[in-house]
Amino acid sequence: MNVLLIEINPFAPASPPISLGYISAFLESKGFTVKILTLGEDTSVSCAGLRELLTGFRPALVGLSAYQRTMLYVIGLARFIKSVDNKIKIAIGGPQATFMPSAGFAQLHDVDYVCRSSGEVTLLTIARAINEGAPFSGLSGVSYKSADGGIHDTDALEGFADLDRYPSPYLNDVFDYSRMREAIMLTSRGCPHRCIYCYTPQAFQHQVTFHSIDRVIEEIQWIRKKGVRRLWFADPNISYKWVRFQELLDKILTEGLELEMWLQTRADLVNPALMKTMKQAGVSTIAFGLESASQRVMPGLDKQVSIEKVAEAIRLAQSQDIEVELFTMFGLPYETFEDAVETLEFVKKNRVKIMGNTNSQQMQIYFGTHMARHYEEYNIRPMNPKRPTYLSIGCQYETDHMNIDEINRIQDLWRAQSLDRGRRIVS
Repeated sequence: MNVLLIEINPFAPASPPISLGYISAFLESKGFTVKILTLGEDTSVSCAGLRELLTGFRPALVGLSAYQRTMLYVIGLARFIKSVDNKIKIAIGGPQATFMPSAGFAQLHDVDYVCRSSGEVTLLTIARAINEGAPFSGLSGVSYKSADGGIHDTDALEGFADLDRYPSPYLNDVFDYSRMREAIMLTSRGCPHRCIYCYTPQAFQHQVTFHSIDRVIEEIQWIRKKGVRRLWFADPNISYKWVRFQELLDKILTEGLELEMWLQTRADLVNPALMKTMKQAGVSTIAFGLESASQRVMPGLDKQVSIEKVAEAIRLAQSQDIEVELFTMFGLPYETFEDAVETLEFVKKNRVKIMGNTNSQQMQIYFGTHMARHYEEYNIRPMNPKRPTYLSIGCQYETDHMNIDEINRIQDLWRAQSLDRGRRIVS
């Protein structure tokens, strides 16, 4: 049986979709034939070309990655796929799908399944059910629509705690290395913290799971053989277990792997010795979550990292000539315009270049976050109350402390200071 996985993001250049890569490698290890289609701002695709792919490859299942900002594109793709062959089953997964309300799913007329649990094992249950001729039987980890249009939610499905049980998308050559400028990698998944604006901790039940160091090193060696020497580690907090991370860096040095690396972690998960080893191993850029530099606003985010600790981490990185990026947001709970300006001034004072990820953005209120469940308690007023229920509030809101004009003003201030005119370029 053939499975087609599609990631569409017209707001950025196409990059290797690491999550779909894992799903592809896992399904192929179970006997399915999988293709990945990545559609970015630099991708040229036509309806005729997509129709040719569908009629030639003949997938029984198409999986679509879903994000708030790409939902209308996902809906359009699903409609087009069904117009080509109504027998194709369509599943959506990713951040927008995990906690989407059933009422939202009911409005997605061309979508058959919403994945609620770990992507690899959830897509496998769907693929097996379709392959066995009973597409809505024995499912777990999903919501699905029955023939009469009713919505059914199944029990959650646990992914593997040992990430090495998932076949490697790199070692199994899922991606086309000839077009790869950098490899996106994961050494761990999940986050144990409780930041009120973040989807990740809830999605992973506040747990962190890991690959072995040997598996990560094997992947890096393979990637280097393919000619790729720049790595983007997508772990939310790669130094969550700093002794483990130190071991990884030491092995990179021992193996003589010449790399350039981008990574992110919390400011309270670095120290001078670790930062020195990072530089030696090839880390060129490190990103920290600042969110806000207002002493009045920051404690309410439940991030549990002080502004002073972020400043200290910045100095540590800069002392090793490692470029720093800071994730920041405005429109936060109880934040005033003056509070938001404090964050901009903090970034400038600490000599962090305002470009790439350091370009600030308005807080997004996504399904599954504490903010989405309790936005009224924070005096947040949605501006799109008649939005479709498959969309969360996103950035369409104002607060009792910052109206939409002030939100737009702070955005303009950041753009005026930006070295790349406010264009966000991940890594």
